[in-house]
Amino acid sequence: MHNFLLKERRISQMNLEEVYFWTDTIKDWKSLLSPDKYKEFIIDLMKELVEKELVTIYCFVIMPNHLHLIWKLNKLNGKEKPSASFNKITAHHFVNDLKEHHPKVLDYFIENTKDRNYRIWKRDPMAILMNSKKKVEQKIDYIHNNPLGVNWNLVKRPEDYQWSSASFYLKGDKRYSFITDYREYFG
Repeated sequence: MHNFLLKERRISQMNLEEVYFWTDTIKDWKSLLSPDKYKEFIIDLMKELVEKELVTIYCFVIMPNHLHLIWKLNKLNGKEKPSASFNKITAHHFVNDLKEHHPKVLDYFIENTKDRNYRIWKRDPMAILMNSKKKVEQKIDYIHNNPLGVNWNLVKRPEDYQWSSASFYLKGDKRYSFITDYREYFG
């Protein structure tokens, strides 16, 4: 087992130009991200955010009900942080798709408040500042091994999971060309 005893502190606000381990979870842990079309949308959005130089993505995994990223927010997207844009854009896309193709599933995400009718992502994603190479490497190992967990058992080897940056690091796969090697930042 890896040494996860390094001090970690959940951050309520992410600062620009700092690297974070970020976990975003679907409301009530529903497996909304199981369909490949939703994972593909997330991949396309990550690529777009990188191309616009709003974020730098070092590592990711998209699981059926959550995702993990190690990323740096480079600049605001208009008036909001790219993490907020990510949640808004994905939620809007998922709600529209559910309305059109899976209206009964959409019922699980109803939230009648004055600012929204639906909630896709759980409130307050987890963010942990990555301030050392050792900490980043531990999180990358955790992220890439997430699909192998006993609760998931999605693949036998991390690099075989399509919806992860593991093949980038373990096989030199350039499929996700928007990924930046963490060693460029942490040496």
